Amino acid sequence: MRAAIGLAGLLVISAAGSAFAYYHSPWWTRVGFAPSQPVLFSHRHHAGELRIDCRFCHSGVETSAFAGMPSTQTCLTCHSQVFTQTAMLQPVMASLAQNTPLRWNRVTDLPAYVYFDHSIHVAKGVGCTTCHGEVGDMALAAKAERLDMRWCISCHRDPSLALRPMDQVFAAAWTAPTDQNLRGQALLAAYGIEPAHLTNCSTCHR
Repeated sequence: MRAAIGLAGLLVISAAGSAFAYYHSPWWTRVGFAPSQPVLFSHRHHAGELRIDCRFCHSGVETSAFAGMPSTQTCLTCHSQVFTQTAMLQPVMASLAQNTPLRWNRVTDLPAYVYFDHSIHVAKGVGCTTCHGEVGDMALAAKAERLDMRWCISCHRDPSLALRPMDQVFAAAWTAPTDQNLRGQALLAAYGIEPAHLTNCSTCHR
């Protein structure tokens, strides 16, 4: 009986430990996973090497909740003249010929019950790489952060650590200065951010 009780206890502990480990693993969070895309697009080349501004492809990021994804016409701004015959560009050419949109797969897909607005974060000095990681170093765009409730709430409670000057919001490579605590507090006041309001349930759940 004692052995059975001990074994049952070990099984419960093992199950709880396994569930905890799985919940914090990339298999659950999808951190580091890069979904397949209709076009083999390299952020490292475009955002990192060529320094193309995020807003060129994600044109809605300053004005709407959804940042937007590049249309066929956006790609053809350059690629109607450059590398038109390469294999990786053929999905774009097929999209043009067939008059069908490119269907990109989301890298960071929040649950339907979460409301997230890109425009307000950009307007308040939160840079792209804060949530999306160092995209300028990514050959294929991969999820960089957990983006779960705990992660978001930790930032909403003290957003000063994530704030940066407006001219650095779209920087593909940005490193916080050593005195970010002081600068962040100054930006918090300059941008008129009130953290007490950011943890209201209705901020993210509407």
